[in-house]
Amino acid sequence: MAKTVSFCGISGSGMSPLAQILKLSGYNVRGTDRSFDQGHDISQREALQSLGIEIFPQDGSAITEDVDCLYTSTAVEDTIPDVKAAMEKGIAIKKRFDLLAELFHSYPKGIAVGGTSGKTTTTAMIGYILDKLNKKPCVINGGLLLNYEDQKGIPNYIYNKGDICVIEADESNGSIEKYHPFVSVINNIGLDHKSLDELQGLFQDFANRTSEGIVINDDCEHCRQITTSKKRITFSIKNSKADFYASDLIDKPDGMRYTLDGKQFKLKLIGHFNVSNALAAIAACSLLGIDKFEAAQVLESFSGTHRRLEVIGSKNGITVIDDFAHNPDKVLASMQALKAFPGRLIIMFQPHGFSPMRFMGKEIINSFCQTMDNRDILLMPEIYFAGGTVTKDISSADFIKLAQQNKKQAHFFENREGVKDFILTHAQSSDRIIIMGARDNTLPDFCREILKEL
Repeated sequence: MAKTVSFCGISGSGMSPLAQILKLSGYNVRGTDRSFDQGHDISQREALQSLGIEIFPQDGSAITEDVDCLYTSTAVEDTIPDVKAAMEKGIAIKKRFDLLAELFHSYPKGIAVGGTSGKTTTTAMIGYILDKLNKKPCVINGGLLLNYEDQKGIPNYIYNKGDICVIEADESNGSIEKYHPFVSVINNIGLDHKSLDELQGLFQDFANRTSEGIVINDDCEHCRQITTSKKRITFSIKNSKADFYASDLIDKPDGMRYTLDGKQFKLKLIGHFNVSNALAAIAACSLLGIDKFEAAQVLESFSGTHRRLEVIGSKNGITVIDDFAHNPDKVLASMQALKAFPGRLIIMFQPHGFSPMRFMGKEIINSFCQTMDNRDILLMPEIYFAGGTVTKDISSADFIKLAQQNKKQAHFFENREGVKDFILTHAQSSDRIIIMGARDNTLPDFCREILKEL
């Protein structure tokens, strides 16, 4: 008899691919999500239901006697009705990363992509190369795969029963410690949730647990300090002595051009950092015996992932872009990619929590200030609050003041409606509007609202 499992927070980018893969593996899967109860994420709900996943209200009713296990994210608290019901009934409760580790280790060749930036895109690129070359990978990703939008369900996974599994290894909650990869990738190490010393230790341990080979970003000084007794493959867009080196990077409106060992390739994605991500993916696949030129050729048709500098549309000469950047390095990389082209930027940055902003808010503002010119405008609504217990001792207004002290055009708003009104009033032809932030699944809808009302 098939096992019955329930997911608390099933709409989350980390939870939904796991729920879908278990359903496709023959489990009875159900789930709850606070956003569904609030009337949000309707398309996500319908996509999960299209696979036969049952959706319940988050009131404990999903937790019946026949449930074998409840899976929760690290953010879920014991006061949630589903968790309380499972505890009362003696039903096993496991974290999302426990399930991810189980799935990952059930495949003999596991590729785990780590780093404080670029994990989602690099994971997607590796999965795309392997899939297009008929290697039948299982891919579990945190972002929607734009090449797979016609796939049933939410397209943040590729499911095969081959011998390769590709995942993101998240350092922010320490779950990276759970994985023992065949191949590991370390894209970069920068400030995000933890101190650099702590991150350095986590990634070194990650490298130590790798059995076949490790792919290292030679352009990141902290990555260069990672040591290993296994195969060590480096990639770079700056150092010609790296094992995989891209030269002659050219910014184009429709993506990037680059040269790899004398042959020119293109990407549909803008930003030098995406050439770096491509090199990481090509290098990782090389450890599975895949020719680098063949891999680079496949990536020419890679469309990217949802919310990574994703163009939502253009109207009256104004372009609306959706972006997931939420730490100093990601903000800097996105801004540098956008500033490679002319035109004013109107950026709404929605901070993704009080603790992260307390930890790295000043550095995020510095990334904006480094790249904004006098015409660009930074807009910030109040810090995003997803619920739970948190100390609200800081405000977006504090960070806007920092930007203003750096002589930047910056404005604080109590809510997003104020931001939208400002954008609709001030946007002009040739402007680019960027909606930037993490965690909140309603940000893409906000982009579409703005585009519609321009």
